[in-house]
Amino acid sequence: MFTGIIQSIGQIKNIIFKKNLYFIYIKIQKKFKKNLKIGQSISNNGCCLTIINLYKNIIVFNIIKETFDMTTFKKIKIGDYLNLEKPMKINDFIGGHIVTGHITDIAKIINIKNYNLFKILWIKPNNIVQMNYIFQKGSICIDGISLTIDKKLKKEFSVNIIPETLLKTTLSNKNISDYVNIEIDLYSQIIVKTVKKIYQNNIKYI
Repeated sequence: MFTGIIQSIGQIKNIIFKKNLYFIYIKIQKKFKKNLKIGQSISNNGCCLTIINLYKNIIVFNIIKETFDMTTFKKIKIGDYLNLEKPMKINDFIGGHIVTGHITDIAKIINIKNYNLFKILWIKPNNIVQMNYIFQKGSICIDGISLTIDKKLKKEFSVNIIPETLLKTTLSNKNISDYVNIEIDLYSQIIVKTVKKIYQNNIKYI
């Protein structure tokens, strides 16, 4: 589990495909490496990956082809930057919201409004069904970042990016038509599916 509060930014140094697995080499900051160990899970742009090797300032992950294809990893290249977060501890303060690290869809940035100190991103999920679980003022995870949904339309939604988030994440470098990983709020999904199931069951007996 994660909280969606980014702790560091890493840079992709190498991508190798071998034996149906992708090996991703990410350069990290020295302070982020502290207490890392092989087998630990790390959120990479919101995607939960397991460390398989550690070098001086490099961590290595495996990504299976299915994960590669259904996330923005299929669009990454050497030199790109990723948002990183270590898993939360039981007694940690939750600054964002509960994030599982399981990407539910990728989404396209369709508009960016720039202001003096912040940005507004308009985002459209590839699978419009995701909009059923997105609510104004609800939570969503975008590239590993816990954000609050500002406005919701039929096929897209917006989020406000404050200066602190722009400074400490990769969202400051995003452009229109770029893609991001999204994870809808787990609890919103459970509630919507439960209510829908109850409603459908009640209809049968009317």
